[in-house]
Amino acid sequence: MTAPTRLEIDLGAVAANWRMLAARAPGRTAAVVKADGYGLGAAQVGAALARAGCGDFFVATLDEAVALRAVLPDADIAVLNGLASAPADAFLDHRLLPVLNTLGEIAAWGACAARHGHAVPAFLHVDTGMNRLGLSAAEVATLRAAPERLAGVSIACLMTHLAAAEWPDDPSNAAQLARFADARAALPAAPTSIANSSGMFLDGAGSDLARPGAALYGLNPRPDRPNPMRPVVRLMAQVIALRDVPAGALVGYNGSWAAARPSRIATVAVGYADGFPRSLSNRSAARFDGRAVPLVGRVSMDLTTYDVTDHPGLVLGDWLELIGPHCPPDALAAAAGTIGYEILTSLGARYPRTYSETAAPEHTA
Repeated sequence: MTAPTRLEIDLGAVAANWRMLAARAPGRTAAVVKADGYGLGAAQVGAALARAGCGDFFVATLDEAVALRAVLPDADIAVLNGLASAPADAFLDHRLLPVLNTLGEIAAWGACAARHGHAVPAFLHVDTGMNRLGLSAAEVATLRAAPERLAGVSIACLMTHLAAAEWPDDPSNAAQLARFADARAALPAAPTSIANSSGMFLDGAGSDLARPGAALYGLNPRPDRPNPMRPVVRLMAQVIALRDVPAGALVGYNGSWAAARPSRIATVAVGYADGFPRSLSNRSAARFDGRAVPLVGRVSMDLTTYDVTDHPGLVLGDWLELIGPHCPPDALAAAAGTIGYEILTSLGARYPRTYSETAAPEHTA
């Protein structure tokens, strides 16, 4: 039986986006594939990126890294959450690079090196203003005063994370870059990693290893400018019911929408259980034949309704585009009061995923 939804993922566009970003970078360009490749399938995305030439990958957790290692036996894979939830030896068993975020993690990694009788590589994360993970200025000062604490730790890269790189005029960008320069001067010489997707478009954020994530999947790294990235995701939903209602009829839970005229209502099998936000209720639109189809009524757990009165050619079984070239994830996110990251990473398991690799012309830097 054909599923009433389909999630189409263009791996060729992912690869093209990575190549475009890599052409901008002064050094190497990694790929962030955490959260199951931002909801699109880390195994499939990772393999496509490796075919495009990417050899460096970032994930959030050890479990994600182990799964990716099975697909990419030769890649360098770094784990952003570090040793917080797994013993150090597990990283060595799978040839993974932890991102060390505290003095305690540095000590644990050094102890692991001592047990194995040789230095072991890791990323060192310096917090320059996010106040989530990473060494504080006081911890960096401790390492400067006691460099023996780094015994056994081969620093593969010194990294930080920018909080507002998508807004070039935000003063926090310059402040973070200055703090990172101070930390770099206090620590052993090592390659650097600064730029996330938006950071790759920020003056002064160039480094030896860029690590884009969201831009690979078609999200706009510069919200103040047209999106330079190729679209990657298309979510289609089939009309499973059509109903003609009189003027004044209420649609959906709590009757939050009333028909102002005799209307035709189409129902699709997508709801908040599929990661389609309830906050889109009465605030969004799908597309049919490239034209807007307003979402009316509440988004419920499994169903969403659209006003197709102005589309007399639409029939039962036709498909609406909920995300795609005419409904980009960033626009859907704006209507939902969230960000494109959340739209992609919330895409539900009930969507059958299909993968393609287009040969369309690519962007240039």
